[in-house]
Amino acid sequence: MEIVDTDTLLALDRAFVWHPFTQMRDWIAECHEPLLLVSGKGPWLQDSQGRRYLDGNSSIWTNIHGHRHPAIDEALKSQLEKVAHTSFLGFTNPLAVELAGRLVDLLPGSPLKKVFYSDDGSTGIEVAIKMAIQFFLQNGQPERIQFISFENAYHGDTLGASSLGGIGLFHDRFSSHQFPVVRAKRVEDLDTIDGAKVAAVVIEPLIQGSAGMRLWPDGMLRALRKWCDEHGSFLIFDEVMTGFGRTGKMFACLHEAVFPDLLVIAKGLTGGYLPLGATLTTERVFEGFLGAYSDLRTFFYGHSYTGNALGCAAALANLGIFEKEQTLALLQPKIAHLTQRLGSLQASPFVRDIRQCGFAAGIELGRSDGEPFDWREETGARVCAAARKYGLLTRPIRDVIVLMPPLCVSVEEIDLAVEAIGKAIEEVCQ
Repeated sequence: MEIVDTDTLLALDRAFVWHPFTQMRDWIAECHEPLLLVSGKGPWLQDSQGRRYLDGNSSIWTNIHGHRHPAIDEALKSQLEKVAHTSFLGFTNPLAVELAGRLVDLLPGSPLKKVFYSDDGSTGIEVAIKMAIQFFLQNGQPERIQFISFENAYHGDTLGASSLGGIGLFHDRFSSHQFPVVRAKRVEDLDTIDGAKVAAVVIEPLIQGSAGMRLWPDGMLRALRKWCDEHGSFLIFDEVMTGFGRTGKMFACLHEAVFPDLLVIAKGLTGGYLPLGATLTTERVFEGFLGAYSDLRTFFYGHSYTGNALGCAAALANLGIFEKEQTLALLQPKIAHLTQRLGSLQASPFVRDIRQCGFAAGIELGRSDGEPFDWREETGARVCAAARKYGLLTRPIRDVIVLMPPLCVSVEEIDLAVEAIGKAIEEVCQ
């Protein structure tokens, strides 16, 4: 095992690093022992003390086939022998071209035929909403500047993406600088909105992730598609979390065979190896930007690492693994096993609800009298910290424990994860 000077590194971390979604006063406190992760293999991670943990949230919902998968490792090594990155602004590269074709092929029968690359989920959403706004501005409908998103939605933290968010803790303080957005609770609310002013409706299909794994009712995607078609608005699906097998199909929209006008993917696109996002859209949207340069219809938007060759190499290897290892077929009995094992947690008086969509689950905690915990008690965080002692690493959303392991886990590892959560709940909540 590689020897890591844990104390020195953690001292440097406390001195210089600012972590996301983290109250740094607590992080830098002397009594807090940060976890220093140094290696991984398959669905397992190892810290600097040699302790192993099952990666229960797929390294913040990104990892698909496990850490250090030989096919993705080899793809990156092979590409490094050629070039790591070249500009995509006015140039192209073989892997970005190939990947675009492969992504379009994953959605047979859909109108999604064009791929615009970005860096991650937030920037992929930025692409989608800016495309929508510019399309209508330059195609005779400048009044369409409004968006509809849903209560408790999360679509990223860049300023445009955060406009769509419905989680006040993350988004409210920036409201004075955001796009005009109407937030709905349910699809029926759209009937009270003037569709003539709406550029697009945006949703995480089937399940809201950061809302605490909240499930949408069956048929909602079809209802949204119908509303958008009737009112001439675009439909945007945010599949940053739900894409690449998390729901049991390659994309969540395939469960209802409903296709959007713009589809955003990231996270699992590279198997969890490198940042890469993509926004897929239609010929209609694409053609709305064509014209002479002097017409200024160009989509003047992009990123330095757009179409990054290493990211595309990882993504192509990721898709190859799905085919070669029959990942989605092998996942179905694991989903059923996860459902069965999660059911055992219902006996706990501290489990208020269990929500599952495919291989993504949330276990909502509460007091034995059925009331929620005071969020300031950080019960969910304390349960996740306790679960480490039983070999599981995950992160809560307030008092919802997220379980979303890599798709490669075995049924025995699923058992370990659920048992760890059960023991941790009993230890913390009694």
